[in-house]
Amino acid sequence: MPVLLHAHRRQCFAAVCGGALVALACTSSVAADDARTPPDGLRVFYTGHSFHMFVPPRVEQMVEASGIKGHKLVGTQGIGGSRVIQHWDLADEKNNAKAALTSGEVDVFTMAAHVTIPDDGITNFTELGLKHNPQLRLLVQASWYPFDVPDAEKRIRDNTQRDDMKIQDLQAAVDQWRTKLEAQADELNKQHDHQAVFIIPVGDAVVKLRAMVVAGTYPGVTKQSELFRDPIGHGGPHIQALAAYCNYAAIYRTTPEGLQTPPQGLGDAQQAILQKLAWETVSKYPHAGIASN
Repeated sequence: MPVLLHAHRRQCFAAVCGGALVALACTSSVAADDARTPPDGLRVFYTGHSFHMFVPPRVEQMVEASGIKGHKLVGTQGIGGSRVIQHWDLADEKNNAKAALTSGEVDVFTMAAHVTIPDDGITNFTELGLKHNPQLRLLVQASWYPFDVPDAEKRIRDNTQRDDMKIQDLQAAVDQWRTKLEAQADELNKQHDHQAVFIIPVGDAVVKLRAMVVAGTYPGVTKQSELFRDPIGHGGPHIQALAAYCNYAAIYRTTPEGLQTPPQGLGDAQQAILQKLAWETVSKYPHAGIASN
């Protein structure tokens, strides 16, 4: 059974968030009661766009680090800039997602919503998946807003413009998008008489991270623009790690806190903060399916 470094991570997080960043003499020694039993493995298939398809390999690393047994990456299907309906409409000979769901051998199926909601693709995949596996969980990632906000006059055209964006405007954009997605998920769950469609609130977590950068409580990043690679909003290492932690938390309904994975450009203190932020955001959000359990 793996030993997860909860105590070590919490110490680093507290030291960073308490004020100025200081040199930390953190050790990797932890008490035996910090170990936890990993959940049972799941069969997972991912569909999505470029704000999501970096997630599968990162979740695989977390699964290995957590000692989960029986996990299976069934497959992935990525289409850049896609709505979910584009995955549904993909030709049968190329549509690995439909084939996987038809087999009935998928426990968790992910989708990444586009800003246009409702999306018939979410409806269609839900109906197909539940027909072949009534216990299937369908997770829809609610991402951060492309170009930051929907208002054409306020949308950024240069990545450096992000540094002047107001957090309340970013949250309002995410709220607007997510609320529409919640309405579609609620309707589908009502039709199928149980909660089968869940939402991963990645956009909310990203706004919280940006707020930490503005407040100076996230170490090593001083500007919001440093979190992104381009005006549309493709994330750098911090955003990608945070999104992956949120997805892991939603898939396995357990915290990623303490998992030791490859740094991929992040320091220990940064990983600890992002893991904690992901778990707090996902676990407290009812549509993710953890808060109500």
